Amino acid sequence: MTTLEPPVAAKRAPARPAAKRDRRSWTGWGFIGPFVAVFALVFLAPIGYSIYLSLFRDQLIGGTSFVGLDNYKQALEDDHFWDSLIRVSLFLVVQVPIMLGIALLIALALDSGRLFGKDFFRIAIFLPYAVPSVVATLMWGFMYGTKYGLVGDINSAFDVTLPDPLSSDLVLASIGNIVTWEFIGYNMLIFYSALRVIPLSLYEAAEIDGAGQFRVITAIKLPAIRGALVIATIFSIIGSFQLFNEPAVLRLIARNAITTDFTPNFYTYSLSFNGQQHNYSAAVAIIMGLITMVIAYVVQLRGMRKGA
Repeated sequence: MTTLEPPVAAKRAPARPAAKRDRRSWTGWGFIGPFVAVFALVFLAPIGYSIYLSLFRDQLIGGTSFVGLDNYKQALEDDHFWDSLIRVSLFLVVQVPIMLGIALLIALALDSGRLFGKDFFRIAIFLPYAVPSVVATLMWGFMYGTKYGLVGDINSAFDVTLPDPLSSDLVLASIGNIVTWEFIGYNMLIFYSALRVIPLSLYEAAEIDGAGQFRVITAIKLPAIRGALVIATIFSIIGSFQLFNEPAVLRLIARNAITTDFTPNFYTYSLSFNGQQHNYSAAVAIIMGLITMVIAYVVQLRGMRKGA
């Protein structure tokens, strides 16, 4: 009786030595190891230390003692914290749509090919983003001045009394103007880059169908850059909750209008460096981090959902 040999392809390949497999498995870690080490050192370690600090409290009697979640409970009952959160939320709801809307209009104008000197306008609009936020705030702060700045010069030249941009009622809008001026170019570049990679075949098909410019924008361009819109929105939300430089600098010339709890970040800074309440400020920072993360995640899910 003849025994049939199995096909060559069906034969089992010889097993690799265990030592060689181990070396290959460690090769990948060799490439990502430096990044993991730096990521753990500059990102995970500070967060872990902040959480650790937030669980303790310095007391006059007994020194530093473990208090569990008492600092978080105190923060959730802190009127100063809620006032700052409401203020920065109002800033987000008003300023972010205005900034992104203007940036989108500029990007669409540049992409249309009908704007003369678009290279100059693209660089000129992006240029404010290259100005450090502290310098930009100082520049705008002096222009806002009613005694020494542009507003004061207009009042003297035309014998009028313009509203004080650094008053308690208008200072939040003035900060919004500064942030919008700073970041319109940044968001414009995100939108413009996304518009430039849209396939030309879509425009050719729209032209054959007789679609006008408005129809091309609504049916082709906006759906195609939805991912860029979501990314820019998430970045803007995070930036709004992290608002610090502008109020911190303007407080030097508008002390009565900008208090130490003007924004959550400014409140955290004041608690830690002025009030020496490091443990409580760590709890406030962790809460703000969680709030920002949740809102950004919800916006991402909502924006990237099919059919949204």
